[in-house]
Amino acid sequence: MNQPAIVYDTFDSPVGRLYLIFSANVLTGISFDKPSDVPFKKRTAPERFVKELSAYFKGENKVFSQEIKFLKGTDFEQKVWSALQEIPFGETRSYKWVAERIGKPAAVRAVGQALSKNPVPIVVPCHRVIESDGSIGGYSSGVNVKKRLLEMEYYSKPDNQQ
Repeated sequence: MNQPAIVYDTFDSPVGRLYLIFSANVLTGISFDKPSDVPFKKRTAPERFVKELSAYFKGENKVFSQEIKFLKGTDFEQKVWSALQEIPFGETRSYKWVAERIGKPAAVRAVGQALSKNPVPIVVPCHRVIESDGSIGGYSSGVNVKKRLLEMEYYSKPDNQQ
């Protein structure tokens, strides 16, 4: 059986150009760098997803309806990524919370490693995971991007607007 072609579109966001990667109409990745590991073809992303992403960056969209699929990742990593979708817009959780959520309370470091491999950042909100002491922690696309995403979400929450 033939697999659908992997295609991409670009989206210029407040945190830089994003490469939106699709297999058919299923989102399989978001990258801050142009993908080079597969012969990708440029194609227009589904209009509904582009509208949701635009609204997200304006603080108007809190959840995404776009179907996603993890094409890579171990079972452990995929459990971590799935748990991230439970973290509400504008809120944070700790690496320890994620480890406990997936039933592996001692796997805090492994959770951090899995987060660094998240293929669909922003939609699967790894930026909402911080250290237990409240410090920001790392982010695969840089701590400044993580800070901007968290600030944007925080100030977009109705109870935090001035």
